[in-house]
Amino acid sequence: MSDTSGSLLGQSKQAHLRGDLHTYTIEHGAPPDDLLIDLIAETKSLFTSKAGMQIDAGQGAFLTLLTRVVAPMFVVEVGTFTGYSSICIARGLSDDASMLCCDVSDEFTSMARRYWDRAGLSDRIDLQLGPAADTLAALPADTKIDMAFIDADKSGYLTYYEAILERMPSGGLIVVDNVMWHGQVVDLSDTSVDTVAIREFNDHVAADDRVEASMIPVGDGLTLARKR
Repeated sequence: MSDTSGSLLGQSKQAHLRGDLHTYTIEHGAPPDDLLIDLIAETKSLFTSKAGMQIDAGQGAFLTLLTRVVAPMFVVEVGTFTGYSSICIARGLSDDASMLCCDVSDEFTSMARRYWDRAGLSDRIDLQLGPAADTLAALPADTKIDMAFIDADKSGYLTYYEAILERMPSGGLIVVDNVMWHGQVVDLSDTSVDTVAIREFNDHVAADDRVEASMIPVGDGLTLARKR
């Protein structure tokens, strides 16, 4: 990659991580290649007000590595946006593994499809448009979800988590984004719908004895929940 300037790497989701330090952490890990840099730039150009929905480069590198470690055969993503996270996850899959992406927006995911094609990943990614709860409920009864990434509407997190967990074998892993919610989860004066939903979801996972979980300060906070 020829250019790893901070602007091309995207913006850190961690308020405490100043720009130069954010760039340093990315450059000393697995910085995004030209395809991902183009996706960051095009997302920002076409969907300026929504670009913050895209995971940051550090999260992307983490998801690729985590996928390779878990070695799942079937992955579900809830909330695809323009495709950054799905590309990162799909790059970590073995050649015989597959991925289901759930989203409601044809506008956003049309960009994702273009970048999947460019990345040579279209053959292992299935996109289903419509409410994710319906898509998950319609999966064959014997479907086993080995790994999942949830990054969609916050009020739906608990529904998606439960639907996925019941189809997950022991050792399966659920990764959930935005669990620190820009720090608002600890501001009890914030009673907005999304903040309350994230707070309730975090409490639910922390008390769930079906999983062992850890919340890590990557991006805007990731919870890793491994089914016992």
